[in-house]
Amino acid sequence: MDFDLMEDQQSIKDAVTELASRFSDEYWMQHDLDHEFPTEFYEALASGGWLGITTPEEYGGGGMGITEASLILEAVSASGGGMNAASAIHLTIFGMHPVIVHGSEELKKRNLPRVVDGSMHVCFGVTEPDAGLDTTRITTFAQRDGDHYVVNGRKVWISKAQESEKILLLTRTTKFEDSKKKTDGLTLFFTDLDRNKIDVRGIKKMGRNAISSNELFIDDLHIPVEDRVGEEGQGFRYILDGLNPERMLVASEALGLGRAAMRRAVKYGNDRHVFGRPIGMNQGIQFPLADSMMKLDAAEMMLRKATWLYDNHRDSAREANSAKYLCAEAGFDAADRALQVHGGMGYSEEYHVARYFREARLLKIAPLSQEMVLNYIGSHVLGLPRSY
Repeated sequence: MDFDLMEDQQSIKDAVTELASRFSDEYWMQHDLDHEFPTEFYEALASGGWLGITTPEEYGGGGMGITEASLILEAVSASGGGMNAASAIHLTIFGMHPVIVHGSEELKKRNLPRVVDGSMHVCFGVTEPDAGLDTTRITTFAQRDGDHYVVNGRKVWISKAQESEKILLLTRTTKFEDSKKKTDGLTLFFTDLDRNKIDVRGIKKMGRNAISSNELFIDDLHIPVEDRVGEEGQGFRYILDGLNPERMLVASEALGLGRAAMRRAVKYGNDRHVFGRPIGMNQGIQFPLADSMMKLDAAEMMLRKATWLYDNHRDSAREANSAKYLCAEAGFDAADRALQVHGGMGYSEEYHVARYFREARLLKIAPLSQEMVLNYIGSHVLGLPRSY
């Protein structure tokens, strides 16, 4: 059993860590406070060729696996960039997987090289206000009309929609009540985010404010048939291909954020003196941080197993869900304890742990809640009756 990263993987981690270190905590704090997209960071990652790490080489990408992608996202999060950094590149790193696997050759050649070089921002449009995690209940509808579809509906929590040129959009082409199976009749498109037909409205939120979250109001959007991904009615199956890798990547982001929080907490524990001694000498400070470090280490082991299984074409659903759950829990606990170590100063923006706390809390909700992971493990792994 070998726990070392391969030489190429270690080189990737080291290179991205060095690149991300050029963007200070102050950079991320200011962009978060100003609600400003981190263009300089995004362009630096694009220039380094990191955005297309999992895209096949024939489209300009690196052709590597989910393990390498997870190392990149962990490194950018651990740098202090957290979810503002990771979310700037997350969809570009792996989100094109349904297009890569199921899209036409023409669709891939037309779009993937620009996704890889960073010149095309993209977003993912699945979630709807009245459907939530029950994706089969979405109502955004694409009506076929000759050589195009006419789409009407509404999406919510769409990251980067304000910056994006294209959207990976899931719709219904057969109404739920007319479908033989509830997962039938869903169709996926990769198409222009036409501002004349799509009203993009930002959502005010608790954190990760350098990356916009948005509502989309779609009114008679015309989509050419050539922008359809795969077959009509098979969209649900296509997006399932990317669910487990997405959970691994979110786990890596949570892990990195926990590491950033620990780094800040340990430094403060050494530097801050009260009653004539560093506060890190007190077991009330030491023990929670030691506990958090061990939980992060254990969660990392589950994540490494999950990505290894996926890259070796083995079933990884149990491990992917477990990694997402454990890394989100460990990352948030580390951020919470880092804030507590800083006391009143932790509640200010000056020491950055308040931002880590806000962003780490998101990862217990997105892309699916901790409760939904427990539902999956309970029914699919333990074999207990389905609870929902």
